[in-house]
Amino acid sequence: MASTLSLILLTLTPFLLLSHQTLADDQEAPAPSSGPVNLTAILVKGGQYTTLLRLLSETQVDNQIENQLNSSKEGMTVFAPTDNAFNNLKAGTLNGLSREDQVQLILYHVLPKYYSLENLQTVSNPVRTQSSNDGLNFTGQGHQVNVSTGIVETQVNNALREEFPLAVYQVDAVLLPEGLFGAKAPASAPPPAKSTPADSASDKAKTKAAAPSAKDSTGDSNKRNVGLGLVAGLVLVCMEVLS
Repeated sequence: MASTLSLILLTLTPFLLLSHQTLADDQEAPAPSSGPVNLTAILVKGGQYTTLLRLLSETQVDNQIENQLNSSKEGMTVFAPTDNAFNNLKAGTLNGLSREDQVQLILYHVLPKYYSLENLQTVSNPVRTQSSNDGLNFTGQGHQVNVSTGIVETQVNNALREEFPLAVYQVDAVLLPEGLFGAKAPASAPPPAKSTPADSASDKAKTKAAAPSAKDSTGDSNKRNVGLGLVAGLVLVCMEVLS
């Protein structure tokens, strides 16, 4: 009986030890983070995105991005221009945009899908953005990735975050879409105004009034002839008197 009990204990010992170790591991492992991803906090921590943060807040795009980010299964990718990138814009560029255009400009820096730097090197161009403007084009070689808008081309630099569902990459130039900053077509000259019958009649009346009539010309000629006749008569009378 004793030998049978010992055999049972020897058989169960490995299972008991494994269960104990598993329980200990579960107690020591940290709980997974379940909080929402906060884009604003990521940019604040980056320390050089004051202008971008202001625009995100003023246009309320920050709320739109974070609401969509935490409900999307595709994730999102954000390109964050630095303060120096905004300072390098032509003076008055941002103030010259309407609020709606400012919204479109910020959304042009957001892709509605998570992309790692490696993914960006193999995407099919152009890549759709959250803006209604044209997409972005990416080229890559080695560990370097460039992004182009058709107006601006810059390198995708430091990854502020590269973990699903959000990737945030620093860019040293503001991504200017052609839809907002491309060359505008010159305005065509207005067609000449069509003349109406009333206008034509008025023009004829003006022409008639400006031109002297034949009757007036004849009257003036007769008056000149009478005057010359009187002068000639007076000359003859004077000559007879003198003679």
